[in-house]
Amino acid sequence: MAATTTVSDGGPPGAFALAVGQEELLLDRAVQQVIAAARAADPDTDVRDLAPGALQPGTLAELTSPSLFAERKVVVVRAAQDLPADIVKEIKAYLAAPAEEITLVLLHAGGAKGKGLLDAARKAGASEYACPKMTKPAERLAFVRAEFRAAGRSATPAACQALVDAIGSDLRELASACTQLAADVPEAIDEAVVARYYTGRAEASSFTVADRAVEGRTADALEALRWALATGVAPVLVTSALAQGVRAIGKLASAPGGMRPGDLARELGMPPWKIDRVRQQMRGWSANGVALALRAVADADAAVKGGGDDPAYALEKAVVAIAGAARSR
Repeated sequence: MAATTTVSDGGPPGAFALAVGQEELLLDRAVQQVIAAARAADPDTDVRDLAPGALQPGTLAELTSPSLFAERKVVVVRAAQDLPADIVKEIKAYLAAPAEEITLVLLHAGGAKGKGLLDAARKAGASEYACPKMTKPAERLAFVRAEFRAAGRSATPAACQALVDAIGSDLRELASACTQLAADVPEAIDEAVVARYYTGRAEASSFTVADRAVEGRTADALEALRWALATGVAPVLVTSALAQGVRAIGKLASAPGGMRPGDLARELGMPPWKIDRVRQQMRGWSANGVALALRAVADADAAVKGGGDDPAYALEKAVVAIAGAARSR
């Protein structure tokens, strides 16, 4: 993720930050980078992540008013290009006289809409993060290379290209694949490694299998599983995705009620977009269902790692069990 202006590499963040573009993964990373810098300076930093439309007249003044305890705060305003004129006026006034110990983060899609606010934030000296949609294969290839570098690993050019060819344009999936390979593969990451894990999986991924299973869609999940295995997806990646899907259901189901979306995302260690997806998927789940599903995943994981004779059968059995658990309520 490139910054279009100078971005501080140390110390607390400044009064303003801009994340400009339409790539959700990069926007979320920009926000997390600002939050991490603030919490490095003050672990008790309060974060207010406002969903689109949540900023009403007077809300900004309330959030940025002096605190009795002088706490550091990060206020995130999403979809700033869509804000009404009266809210834009409030933000521009705040840009001229910011509060101490507060960082205002504006997420803006770029373009002509809402450009006045974008220009005002830049004029105020906001640190800026470029978060453009990566529509060209060369951009996605550069992204994959950067992901491996960030993980402290090197991958051959052929491996990076093979990964882009296999997974396609979804940046979150590309990032997840890089993380998975960096963690699971001790040897050099070359084209053969990528082929073993991912070749042919652009149309059916381990995450698709997991999504259909936790949604209780047995037939669709089995179809996705069989296609994924037929096109070369490693069974261990499927069990990993199934485990992530079920754990996300359990974490959200046990979270305290009434929390703001941004606070909930921080509490559970998930980006806001995933909170929304998991909330839709968890309908029909019960606490007992989560426990049964986790046991099914554990059994499948043991089987695909050498404890069973037929990894495909073990995965099918786990998918059926998870889809059934999704309807346990």
